[in-house]
Amino acid sequence: MNIVLKPLEKKHLEEATELYNYFVTNTTVTFHTEVFTPEEMATLLFQEESDIYTTLAVLDNEDFCGYAFLAPYKKRQAYRITAEISIYLKPEYTGKGIGKIVLEKMEQHAVNNGIHSLIATICGENVASIKLFERNGYIICGALKEVGIKFGRSLDIVIMQKILDNKHD
Repeated sequence: MNIVLKPLEKKHLEEATELYNYFVTNTTVTFHTEVFTPEEMATLLFQEESDIYTTLAVLDNEDFCGYAFLAPYKKRQAYRITAEISIYLKPEYTGKGIGKIVLEKMEQHAVNNGIHSLIATICGENVASIKLFERNGYIICGALKEVGIKFGRSLDIVIMQKILDNKHD
């Protein structure tokens, strides 16, 4: 395996959409319940508000195996030092250390762009993702009970946070 992270390009959009739709239709990883079109994914993944946010394609050599993105946490100005982080990998690429590589790259991008705090919002059932973030210095700072319903089940979310080493205004 040769993991490479590159800015997500339009040529990756179809595969990113297929991957996300896998999670929509088969898992509680996302609380979306309806599949996305490539156009809807483009709106989600291509951050046009600011260059401080990014979306990276996760490639094994040139084979698409997932993506990760930093997005605005909220659209109020005081939150400009905080971003939400999300990672989506094809199931066959999980548990191989790729998540750690992705987190390190995304955190470096955040620091380089003045982001001080990263937030991950994770379904309480997604134990593997919670463990990945914990192993990489994120702490659980909150949980919301029964805020979603999918597949006939009430779902919790866990809110995880990492304060980065950079200073802010």
